[in-house]
Formats: sequence, structure tokens, C-alpha cells
Amino acid sequence: MRLDVVTIFPEYLEPLNVSLVGKARARGQLDVRVHDLRQWTHDRHNTVDDTPYGGGPGMVMKPDPWGEALDAVIASGTAADPDARPVLVVPTPSGVPFTQRLAVELSERPWLVFAPARYEGIDRRVIEEYGERLDVYEVSIGDYVLAGGEAAVLVITEAVARLLPGVLGNAESHQDDSFAPGAMADLLEGPVYTKPPQWRGRGIPEVLVSGHHGRIARWRRDEAFRRTSRNRPDLIERCDPAALDKHDRALLGELGWRELPDGRFGRPGELVEE
Repeated sequence: MRLDVVTIFPEYLEPLNVSLVGKARARGQLDVRVHDLRQWTHDRHNTVDDTPYGGGPGMVMKPDPWGEALDAVIASGTAADPDARPVLVVPTPSGVPFTQRLAVELSERPWLVFAPARYEGIDRRVIEEYGERLDVYEVSIGDYVLAGGEAAVLVITEAVARLLPGVLGNAESHQDDSFAPGAMADLLEGPVYTKPPQWRGRGIPEVLVSGHHGRIARWRRDEAFRRTSRNRPDLIERCDPAALDKHDRALLGELGWRELPDGRFGRPGELVEE
């Protein structure tokens, strides 16, 4: 996979040289290229922003340098492969939520180009222009505002990179992650333990050393439901009824959830209309 990042703070992306992503780059599994947006400015101050039309506080990133930068980055890929077509990812608090499902979707694309904004954002015409020739994803990593989109690029890159074939040492490592497609799609991963078996007077659940794989799997799923019910009840509400077995339903009942007519579960104490 190829990743391009256009930013006014290239040094912010230095963490992409270490840990999992850094190793993937060293092995040639991930080709990361960071570009300084100011290379495509033409004034003595390397200006990338200006005041907003309509007035108001803050500054808006100018379309000219962004257009030249994106054209150059795209051309560098299509020169080698005329059919290459990147996905443009724009981190923004006004975008769609970044989820594990979206991470999986992006991991299946061979080339991502990130456009992290600063100030009040990028002139909207840039998004409109490239939306006519590329798939554009405006993505939010949470309901809060950062000083810029570079931190979001780091988050998205790590979430996507770990899904690429061969990046994780164990190909099955991400299958039991929170939100992983399949059985964990709407669940948080439960607690985990390692050696020693006793630490400061605290032991580990006996089932984990029983050697009974079926019971261990059941315990882990039960703990996932308990944690999700406690920390993210909204996920329980959207659980696919078809993915719930008899034991799951009984456990949710014990946790105070009410089964609704459509097979889904309502929050504890929620009244069910007859």
C-alpha cells in the first residue's frame, strides 16, 4: 500500500517511522511519502491560508497550494501506472465517524492520499474538485476538535496498516479486536491477562487456564458483552439479532437489557411498546 500525506508540518508525521508502521515501511509493505504543502506556494512567506469569505474568526487554507500539491502527488503515481487512482482522505470533525469497518474498507485500497487541514479547514472547492475524479472520504476520529488533522492521520494510518497482510506477526491477531468484523462487530474486547498467575494477591479467572477452548471462548464473549454493556450501551442497541445466540440473549437479560419486538435489545429499564 502507498500512503501520501500533504501537510504544513511534515515533522508531525515522524512517528510513522517507528513501531508497527515503521517496521511495515522497512519491510516494504507500506510506502509512506510525506510532502510539505509549502513547496507549492509562490510568495516569499509561503502563505497557505487567508481570511474567510463572509467574515468570521480564523483562517481558511487556500485552494491554490492544495490543488498544485494534490495534482503533483497524483501525477507521481499515475506516471508509473496510468490506471492508478488514489483515495483522498480528509480528516475533519465534520466527517463521517472513523470506525473499524471503515479501516477495513480503506485497507483494501492500494493508495491513500491524506489532506490534513489546519485553521478552519480547507477551501471547500478543493474537496468538490477532487470529488469529481477521486473517491473522497471526509473522516472524523471523534466528537472533538484538534489543532490540525495530522494526529488523525496517525490514528487512521495505524488502524489501516495493522490490517494489511503480513504486518501483524499473527494474521489472526486482529480478529478478536473490539469492533472486528464478524462476532466482535459491535462489541468491545474483554479483559486480558498474562503471567504471572498471581500478582499482588490478584489471580486470574480459572477458566483461562482450564485448557477448555470452548469455555474460554464463551467466557471471552461474555466478558465482551459485560464491558460493552457498561461502557458502550449504544453498541448493544445496534447488535445484529442474527449474531446473538441463546446464551447471548440470556446474558443480556441478566444485565438488565430488554428484548424488543424486532429481536434487538433496548437499554436497561427501557419500556417496550406492546
